[in-house]
Amino acid sequence: MNLDKLPHWLQPLVVSLGGLGLFVVAFLDSSVLTFPVINDLLVIQLSIWSPARMPYYALMATLGSVGGCVLLYFLARKGGEAMFRRLAGARAESIRAWVGRNGFTSVLATALLPPPTPFKIFVVAAGVFQVRLWSFTLALVIARGFRYFGEGYLAIRYGPAAIHYLAEHKLQLAVIALGIVLISYLLSRLFLRQSPQGDV
Repeated sequence: MNLDKLPHWLQPLVVSLGGLGLFVVAFLDSSVLTFPVINDLLVIQLSIWSPARMPYYALMATLGSVGGCVLLYFLARKGGEAMFRRLAGARAESIRAWVGRNGFTSVLATALLPPPTPFKIFVVAAGVFQVRLWSFTLALVIARGFRYFGEGYLAIRYGPAAIHYLAEHKLQLAVIALGIVLISYLLSRLFLRQSPQGDV
C-alpha cells in the first residue's frame, strides 16, 4: 500500500490498526489536516486485502470523515467567517448565497464528489452560516457512505484494477453522483414545502 502521502507517525497506525487507523486518518483529513485522496486509496487497498471486512472499513472511513467534518463545523460556527473568506476568496459571496439557500444539497454534493472539489470550504460555510446540524450530518452520512461503500464494492469486484476502473469511468460515476444530488435536492425541497420550519 502506498502511504507516502501520510505523515510517518500515521503510517504504522494504519498498517497495525486497519479500520481504526482508517478512522483516525479520515477524521484528521476532514478536520484539521489534509491527505488528498488517501482515504479512498486506503478503503480500496484494505478491502482488497480483506474483502470480508470491507463494510467495516467503509464504515470506519465514513464515521471518521463525518466526525472530522462535525468538528470543523463547530470550529467554524464559533468564529470561522475570516477562515471561510480566506478559503473561498472571490467566491465567498456566491458560496454564502448558495449555502444559505441549499445547505443540505451543497454539503451532499461536495462530500460526494472526488478532489479537487473544494469540500472543506463548504463544511466551513455550513458552520459559519449555521446550516442545521442534523441536515449537515445527514448529507455527510449519505454522501460519504455512498462513496466509501461504493469504492469498497469496486475493490472486491475488480481487485487492484479498482483504482484504474475509477479513473476510467469518471464520467459515469459523476453522472451517478449528480443523480443522487438531484434526487436528494428534490426530496429536501419537498420536505421543506411541508415543514413549517425554515431552511434544511
